[in-house]
Amino acid sequence: MSGQRVREGYTGTGPGAITPDGCAVELYRRLPVRDEPDVIAAAVPAGASILELGCGVGRVTGPLAERGFRVTAVDESPQMLEHVRGAVRTVCAPIESLDLGEERFDVVMLASFLVHAGDERVRDGLLRTCRGHVADGGVVLLQREGADYRLDLPKERTYPEGHTVRIVSAEPVGDGVDSIHVEYVFDDARWTQTFRSRELSKERFEACLAEAGLAVDRYLTDDGIWVRAVPVRVVP
Repeated sequence: MSGQRVREGYTGTGPGAITPDGCAVELYRRLPVRDEPDVIAAAVPAGASILELGCGVGRVTGPLAERGFRVTAVDESPQMLEHVRGAVRTVCAPIESLDLGEERFDVVMLASFLVHAGDERVRDGLLRTCRGHVADGGVVLLQREGADYRLDLPKERTYPEGHTVRIVSAEPVGDGVDSIHVEYVFDDARWTQTFRSRELSKERFEACLAEAGLAVDRYLTDDGIWVRAVPVRVVP
């Protein structure tokens, strides 16, 4: 299973394959597409080449391909990649060590709150990969947590399709990192995931981007969750 690593503090339960970071393959196959393709399509040129980092089962990959985008889909889980459809190609590799040589993309996308990685070295590696693979004049799209993500827990939301997502707890484990426990409940199945996440204020988020040679161009959604960044030259 190329590129997969056991991660301390990351676990998952439920039917089917569970990746080392606690993600359930069958769960992600069930989760519907929401407004992500609309947000992305409105923020980038039509037909752009997209490097999608952490694509999972391709929940967003397929809809982007249907809109005419040329998507290279990256994930470290071969079980996830087996389900990706519509990509120009898939690449099985850890994001933070990805190296596609001289290839550059109009858009590099880092969604799923991956920028909140508990390990700062991993987060910095993710952002370096974004900066290293975006073309001159290209953009990086990132998804960050909403301001109320960790407030008033436990809390839950039931979606029109009938399933419920419940953020059960966010327990501090030291150095500004929380252990987040989430439940996904369907009529016929239940999954859980526990993972580590570092809260980032807007100021700290932008500082992390700057350290990687990126700068916020604009916040794409009113809640500040989707962000468009552009490459800048890092001054030694």
